[in-house]
Amino acid sequence: MSTSNRGPRRRLVAAALTLCVLATGTSAETFAADSIASGEAVYRYYCYQCHGYAGDARTLASNNLSPPPRDFTSMTPKQLPVESIVRTVLMGREGTGMVSFATVLDQQQALDVARYVQHAFMSAARVQDKYHSDENGWTDHERYAAAFPFIEGTIGIDIPWESLTTEQQRGRRLYELACVSCHDSPISRPGSRPDDGAGLGLRAVSYPRRHFSHRENNADLISGASPYAAHDIAPNPAGLSELALAGRALYEENCAFCHASDGTAQNWIGSFLEPRPRDFTDAGFRLIHDTKALEQRILVGIPGTSMPAWRGVLSATDIDAIVAYLQEAFGER
Repeated sequence: MSTSNRGPRRRLVAAALTLCVLATGTSAETFAADSIASGEAVYRYYCYQCHGYAGDARTLASNNLSPPPRDFTSMTPKQLPVESIVRTVLMGREGTGMVSFATVLDQQQALDVARYVQHAFMSAARVQDKYHSDENGWTDHERYAAAFPFIEGTIGIDIPWESLTTEQQRGRRLYELACVSCHDSPISRPGSRPDDGAGLGLRAVSYPRRHFSHRENNADLISGASPYAAHDIAPNPAGLSELALAGRALYEENCAFCHASDGTAQNWIGSFLEPRPRDFTDAGFRLIHDTKALEQRILVGIPGTSMPAWRGVLSATDIDAIVAYLQEAFGER
């Protein structure tokens, strides 16, 4: 859109927004349950990649965008009225990472998500939503509970290994091998504790691995316009061996989070990690044919990257299966 047309368009959108909000009788105190439910579906698909499940913007995007995404929990309905949220959703905010969603959301959806934001993150009944949910592929997340104290900072990573209980040692090993790739943090100083600001920071990524969406009467209420969605569709090449088929499931559960289901690393998470995860479809990636090299990278990780060691999570058989899948699905050039 040319700059000359932007002004009239913005005025038309703003006028339409005012009519929309006034016509529905929106206020900070009055919310329709069905509108909030619709807004939640919109928020969970389009918004919490940057603003977080709990609306506090503690996401990977916050560390890469300047200015960072809005922390809704720090605002009140008076400070951020529904009308202002709707306007921003449909018109975006210049100079920020907030783009216009006018091409994928209509005015009612924008109003619904504004109501949800106020209800869920600015009211007394504030929603404490979480990222590690079944919808995002984190079934039975409590099985990682031993690592939680190291993520939350209640046990410092500088505590001598021999001072930890067997369960704590297991949790620290799990944290260092797997959780740290998303829950990264400043390195604790010797003797540091959570209350001195040097403990582990929570910086979990926030993106729906299974593209949570809302359905009603067997119809999708959201269009699925995310530019990253296509990369979360797994290929289904014919003729995969039995070992590779097992590896395909393991890849989807453990590797696609960063490398994308289609192996390109052009999904949401892959786009924010630096250095970028390996693109297995890159014709220049010759190690795809080197079985031993692939096994070693999965086993011990790659220093200086977000690729963790998987030896504490995957068995040797699991790794063999993943390598077989990588080679059979992406190795043919």
